[in-house]
Amino acid sequence: MNDIFDMPTDANVDVSGNFAVLGDDLNIIEKDPTLKRVLIGAGWDDNAFNADALDADLSLFLLDKNQMTRVDEDFVFYNQKETLEGAVRHHGDSRTGAGEGDDETVSIQLEGLPFDIMQIMIVISLYKGYEKEQNVDMLRNVYVRIVNEDTDEELVRYRLDPDMQEHDETAVIAAALNREGPKWHFKPLAECVAGGLGEIATRYGCVINQQ
Repeated sequence: MNDIFDMPTDANVDVSGNFAVLGDDLNIIEKDPTLKRVLIGAGWDDNAFNADALDADLSLFLLDKNQMTRVDEDFVFYNQKETLEGAVRHHGDSRTGAGEGDDETVSIQLEGLPFDIMQIMIVISLYKGYEKEQNVDMLRNVYVRIVNEDTDEELVRYRLDPDMQEHDETAVIAAALNREGPKWHFKPLAECVAGGLGEIATRYGCVINQQ
């Protein structure tokens, strides 16, 4: 996987000026008024010194105005890949983080989202991280990016590594997409959570059986 500061190998992707940092609040509709279908991509590399390979996962939580899921289907992850009649679709689980480009992706048809979904939380977590004594600081080259799925144009990319150093938690709320009327704003967060994906799911009104 290329380092985030290297130029991408895909000639269709221009990341110049697209880097986000903590504190940013970026209106992606203003950046691309044609935006209708979003691809959320996430990538990472395993620290080669780990005895057990890290199995990281990308998940989304679709939240209402109270920052809670409305139904279980508002939690999109490797075991629930499609919801809202296909408006949100997870493209599958990568168990190694090997190779170039995004390790996991989720597609969203913005016009297919119900009006009471006000926020989309983007989460990266380690499968059985607690049991394996693994944490997010063991990941390298971690990023989240937002792409116009119709044009393949990258709109925003956020590198998490500097904001996760020396953290022993098993999951991170990487960023949020916040709805403001017809607009969507990307906000980097990097909030590490000790209880992993299970703790985050509970926070948002869901229950799962792994950390």
